Amino acid sequence: MSRRLAREVAFRALFRVDIGKCRTELALKHSLEGYNFSSAEEQFVSELVSGTVDKNSELDNFIKKHLVGWELERLSAVDRNLLRLALFEIVYRPDIPSAVSINEALDLAKKYGSTSEAVGFINSVLDRALGDAFEKEC
Repeated sequence: MSRRLAREVAFRALFRVDIGKCRTELALKHSLEGYNFSSAEEQFVSELVSGTVDKNSELDNFIKKHLVGWELERLSAVDRNLLRLALFEIVYRPDIPSAVSINEALDLAKKYGSTSEAVGFINSVLDRALGDAFEKEC
């Protein structure tokens, strides 16, 4: 399994939680169906989903801080959940390089985004967020 596929499965689960108001455990179970993941791979997906859901309020506040001319509630569910997932990795998973998290979010935006502008929009928000995080470290 690739981590790319794991992120896609995690994104699908997060989307179900957000849009379908599905319980996290149930969304994760349904999203994992049909995949032959090892226990370690399932654990990675589970950590991404549960971590993102657990930090949802903090992630949303971070996203709001870096939106320009947008309100979080107006974002498409795809954009909102891709931003949450990528920012969870950037902020709470130092074992994953930020560039990888951003690239994976952009690839998923290309696949699932509802508009052609989704990739650029997500990239700009993540770029601003990463710049803010870098400035705090210096």
